[in-house]
Order: sequence, then structure tokens, then C-alpha cells
Amino acid sequence: MKRIFWIALIQIVLLLGFTLDVNARERRSFYSGIRCQAMGGACIAVVNDETALLVNPAGLGKLRDIYGTIFDPEIESNTNANDMYADSAYSNPFNLSDVKPALDANRGSYYHAKAQLFPSIVGRNFGIGIYGNSLLDAQMSADGTTIDTYYRSDLAAVLGFNFRFFDGRIKLGVNTKLIDRVEVDNTALSSSGSLEYKDIANSGLGLSTDVGLILSAPWTFLPTVSAVLRDIGGTSFNQGSGFRMSTTGRPNVVSQDLDVAAALFPIHSNYVRSTWTVEYRGLLTTADEPDKAKLLHAGIELNLGDVFFVRAGYNQRYWTAGLELASERFQWQLASYGEEIGTVDTPKEDRRYSLKFAYRF
Repeated sequence: MKRIFWIALIQIVLLLGFTLDVNARERRSFYSGIRCQAMGGACIAVVNDETALLVNPAGLGKLRDIYGTIFDPEIESNTNANDMYADSAYSNPFNLSDVKPALDANRGSYYHAKAQLFPSIVGRNFGIGIYGNSLLDAQMSADGTTIDTYYRSDLAAVLGFNFRFFDGRIKLGVNTKLIDRVEVDNTALSSSGSLEYKDIANSGLGLSTDVGLILSAPWTFLPTVSAVLRDIGGTSFNQGSGFRMSTTGRPNVVSQDLDVAAALFPIHSNYVRSTWTVEYRGLLTTADEPDKAKLLHAGIELNLGDVFFVRAGYNQRYWTAGLELASERFQWQLASYGEEIGTVDTPKEDRRYSLKFAYRF
């Protein structure tokens, strides 16, 4: 058993290390939280809070107590969005019509804004929550005639379970998500036509399932390997037109995919622990991604008494960092990370900043 575990761990590390080949559009996941982004986007082997419901349902097996998250807004923008607002203020950062004057004043600049909320109740091996997000990425062409636009608004009910085997050394989790999605995905949207989402968006209901696995060895540093099979069978949004908007077109189908990761958890003293992890995303769709650097993630976390956390990582060629201050009821988190938005021949970093506050009971 021990020999098999180490062979699996070595194979994952080798896979991560030797698939770095050097689609301009960035890769977007259903959920990406601030802790993950601070740690280079690597999280499926280390998640141990309510976000396990979305990130890796097997992580529900790491929880010790039942608790609820009442209010946990997370907001994010890139450097360009702040500069654009200074040039032309907008009232709604997710409304393309409102943002258009700022895009026009900064042609060729990439705009990014995101906000999400995830009230939930979780305990060991079980969780339920409501997830909502809004995301807008946009860039106006140099001549001002078109806007490369990606907009997404999700409202999802999430239910997750986990099963523990061999005293928790093996954790097998599954989640189900009912997703109401509104989406615009148009690389050449006319800037002179209507920019109202009721005219340009697609909407629909989708039912999605993920299965996660965590294998942990009871040895020094608790070596762990993990995998999550996402959107089993593919997720389409043809279950209906959606609760919030009715359109004839449907959002893009999400292909089934597989993420794999490895992690270590050293204990340095009674009050100091650390986490080290590497992760490779999109194992089943890697052939569709020319730039393999977009799939590689790595991160570390220093835990000081479960109160103060320092994080850093590597995300798609670029550095990431973050801080957290936590108490029994409150949680503050900050993060910055670089996202790859360039092409294979000309990589380009988009620097982003995130802030999260959470209140729990």
C-alpha cells in the first residue's frame, strides 16, 4: 500500500512538471475562491471549509463541526478596471452598457470584474448552499466597432455528500448543482447595437455533478493525492430557459474534465503549520489547450494558530499572494494573482485583486 501511494504521488508530480508547453481567452471555472487564488489556484487537495462543496466535495470529510456561513461577499477586479473607472465612472461594474464608455476610452485594455456570494451550512460529510456570482470580461477593439465580451451570472443550489473509509484515509465525495445561468460569449459583439443582456445573452438551467477523491497516508507530513471529475457526462443548460431570463439560445455546454493534485501538510510546532500543493487542471481537455502553462498551479500556506494565514503561489506563469485574519465568527481575506489572457506566442498577464469578508455561526 505504501509503495503504491508513493508511486501515484511521483507520477502526479512528474505529470505536473513535464507538461509545460509554451486561444487567447482565459480558462474559467464554475467557482474559484480567494484562498485558491492566493495559493496559485491550487486547492482540490487542501480545501477544508464550506467551499469544499464547490471545489472538491471529498473535502467535506475534513470538517470537524457543523457551521453556517451567513454572509460572505467576495469582490474582484483587475488593475485596468480601476484605471477605467477613473477615466469614465460606471454605476454597475457588471452591466456592459454602463461599462462601455470606459471601454471606449481605453480601447485594447482588458476589463475584469467579479463578485460572488455563497451562504451555506456544512458539517462533516454533508453540506448545502446557494451560490451566486456575476462576472464580466470585456475588451473593445482598437477601431471601437466590436467588444470581445464574456459575461456570466450564475444562481445555483448545491448539495454535497462525502463518504469516509479506513478512518478517513480515503474520502469520496459527490455534489449536485442546479444552475440557472445567463451567459454572453461573443468575441466580436457590435458596440453600436444593443448591449442589454435581454437582447444578447443566452440563458438556461443545467444539472451538474462532480465527484472528488482524497487519499491521505498516515505518515509524516500527511502526503495526499486528490482528483476531481467535474461535470460528469458534460453539463448542458437545456433543462429550461432559466428562472431569471427567458431566451431561445442556451449557454455553452461545459465538457467533462479531470483535475489532479498532490499535497503535504507539515506541522512545525503547536501553533505553526504549513500546506504545500501542486495541481494540474483540465487533464481530459488538455489537447484543446495549446498553452499548457494555463493548466499548472502550485501554492503554499503558512498557518499561525488558525488565526493568521500567509499564502503564496504560482498560477499560469505568474505569482500569487494572500493574507487571512480569522476568528470564530469573522474572516477577512485579501489576495492578488496573475491570470493568463494572452496567446501561446505572446503570453500576457492580467493582474487581479480580491477581497472577502465572511460571517459565520
